[in-house]
Amino acid sequence: MTTCTYVDAELDSLLEQWPEQPTETVAAVATLPACAAPDGPCALPHDSTAPATARGITHTLLDAQLPDTVIDEALLVISELVTNAVEHALPPISLQIRHDQDEHRVTVEVTDGGPAAHDGPWTTSIESHEHGRGLAVVNALTANHGTRPTTKGTTHWAHLNTT
Repeated sequence: MTTCTYVDAELDSLLEQWPEQPTETVAAVATLPACAAPDGPCALPHDSTAPATARGITHTLLDAQLPDTVIDEALLVISELVTNAVEHALPPISLQIRHDQDEHRVTVEVTDGGPAAHDGPWTTSIESHEHGRGLAVVNALTANHGTRPTTKGTTHWAHLNTT
């Protein structure tokens, strides 16, 4: 599937789900940021459009290389890590994806500006039992995952097996 075909299909799907607010949805999927290099970091917005933007980048970078099940797992993991960065960390946010064919794995890294003093608007607007399962999803879908400090914040990484 080409990138344009994917974006068109994704837009159609999202517009069916949220027809009352198509402008945000279209902007989130259609304006994928340029990455420094195919395996370099991609800057993401520090807002509610970041997970959709990250999913679009992921699909673009991995679509022709991997089975759909691996891509689906990568999309879920990246959505969770990016959502956590938006809700619990300071900007900037970047995404880096590497497919290591020799190691049979995909490495994803979401780097943020470090912990925020306060949670984001989504987390603070809902009951505590309605959130907090994201890292359990990441744990279930990855071979391993973790965090490491950087000079400008924190990187949350995960390895997904491709075989």
